[in-house]
Amino acid sequence: MSFNKITEDLFGKIESLIGKENIIVEHADMERYSRDETEDLQFYPEIVVKPVSAEQISLLLQLCNEHNLPVTARGGGTGLSGAALPVHGGVLISLEKLDKIIEIDERNLQATLESGVITQVFMDAVAEKGLLYPVDPSSKGSCYMGGNIAHGSGGPRVVKYGTIREYILNVEVVLPSGEIIWTGANTLKNASGYSLTQLMIGSEGTLGIITKMVVKLIPRPTHDVLMMASFPSNEQACSAVSAIFRAGVVPSALEFMERRGVEWVIEYDHIQFDLKDGAAAFLMVEVDGNNMDVLFAECEKINEVLEMNGCLDVLFADTSAQKDDLWRIRRVMPVSVKSNSIYKEEDTVVPRAELPRLIHGIKEIGGKYGFESICYGHAGDGNLHVNIIKGSMDDNDWTNKLKEGIREIFELTVSLGGTISGEHGIGLVQREFMPIKFSNVHLDIMRGIKQVFDPKGILNPGKIF
Repeated sequence: MSFNKITEDLFGKIESLIGKENIIVEHADMERYSRDETEDLQFYPEIVVKPVSAEQISLLLQLCNEHNLPVTARGGGTGLSGAALPVHGGVLISLEKLDKIIEIDERNLQATLESGVITQVFMDAVAEKGLLYPVDPSSKGSCYMGGNIAHGSGGPRVVKYGTIREYILNVEVVLPSGEIIWTGANTLKNASGYSLTQLMIGSEGTLGIITKMVVKLIPRPTHDVLMMASFPSNEQACSAVSAIFRAGVVPSALEFMERRGVEWVIEYDHIQFDLKDGAAAFLMVEVDGNNMDVLFAECEKINEVLEMNGCLDVLFADTSAQKDDLWRIRRVMPVSVKSNSIYKEEDTVVPRAELPRLIHGIKEIGGKYGFESICYGHAGDGNLHVNIIKGSMDDNDWTNKLKEGIREIFELTVSLGGTISGEHGIGLVQREFMPIKFSNVHLDIMRGIKQVFDPKGILNPGKIF
């Protein structure tokens, strides 16, 4: 894959299109745009631009397409797959200035907003009107809505309310040619041809640059109940997950955490939490709704299931402060793991009943290759985040053998009916594992779609394939 460099003349043209105040050219000032949350990867662009409209992006892409310049779109930089890293240099488009919530339509339960709106800001804005946007990734305080769409991001509450695919009705996209299109309709039903909206979700900026979106909203539930259950083994905790659903209860969140991960959070964030002797794993279960009697009845059912699966203890959060502390344990866990050790995070997802076999196999593979792991994740979705810890593994094995172990984890995941990413995307770091899940036919179809949208391959080159 070969691209041109930005000449002095092209620098001048980009400056005239975007405005000098919206451009970064000094290498030192590009530091934060050269990284995301993916281990130690770093790639610098030749120029960072911060457009203020889809029209500016349109003119810029026309120029880049004409002169064969690689373009990478970037949201909040919280990704875990390297998808927003400019591996071929070129132009990095930061969407940070497209940060307006254009309309919250309470009559139709919809909102229109730009792609640079921070997810938490949007969630808070609709909550003030008694509404809910339930897709809440762990990085919601800093990630952008456009990036969430581009990566198919998830979070704890999609187990009840559905994934981001069920909430994005329509997307404004700038194509590599510079054309601006809306991909769908602002309707709950749309059977009019191929769904370009769904195609954009999870496309990681390889087909077009998302600039606006129309999002479905739902009424906000008035009550919730949160409990934390402890188990003597990972497998018993994971077995309880599918049993809860089989009992007829759909929690609004169902999170799995290993003991060691909780210990690291307590040490890192000084959270007060009583770790029971013999507890090896935890399930955090939340139910929500508008009738407390119904919620208590659901909790009784859940408690029966937990006991049948060997639960040691169940803690009910009695106050808002206790709820916040329990949720903080889960949300801080990725940060605490990262602060403790050299690590690599993988994102696996299987049918939820296969979780016990998945986590057992992960531990066996770790023992075979000499790495440790801390697992946690959205168990209600079958989505397990595997944090591989270097521990006592020597540098040579970490560099040369680790990928063999990761490959085995993904092979196990696929053999259980799962896939290699639930919500982190493929990007740069997972692309070599795509053939584990997809045949050449699958991959050729995907490459063909890319070719239709982006014949010159200028958008986010080097990702997914």
